[in-house]
Amino acid sequence: MPKKLHLMVACAENRVMGVDQRLPWRIPEDTAYFHAATAGQTIVLGRICYETWPMSHRDGRRCVVVTSHPERVKPGAVAVPTLDAALQRAEALPGDAIYVNGGERIFAAVLALDRPMTLHLTLIHAEVAGDTYFPEWRHLAWRELARRDSADRNYRYTFLTLER
Repeated sequence: MPKKLHLMVACAENRVMGVDQRLPWRIPEDTAYFHAATAGQTIVLGRICYETWPMSHRDGRRCVVVTSHPERVKPGAVAVPTLDAALQRAEALPGDAIYVNGGERIFAAVLALDRPMTLHLTLIHAEVAGDTYFPEWRHLAWRELARRDSADRNYRYTFLTLER
């Protein structure tokens, strides 16, 4: 039986999740949640996400990076050419789950898969300018497992856990 997929993402109401290869907001509570949830896990992510997340190797994370530039991946991470290869490799690594951490094309391909998954979504209640979007997820048959509202001085946001 394949491992359960866990997608970890923060996006605005207009689905923006990035601008100029960075997050368009700074929400310490979300960052702490993300780092705690992915610590010790096998994570699948694209090269740009990998390169822009300096903590990807910390806290026992096992990185599987989808890239056509394996020379840009640091020792200790696994470089693979496709999402299918990444999921196969991640299945062979320790743990009972695979965390998918982006980017846009990786998320779109995973959401299109016909397999169980959990979406850990931090929904920022704002319209934000950006150039990277989380794929539309609302039309899929999700079951809400958890919801927690929060805010900081700049944003209101909701931590959602959805399953299909």
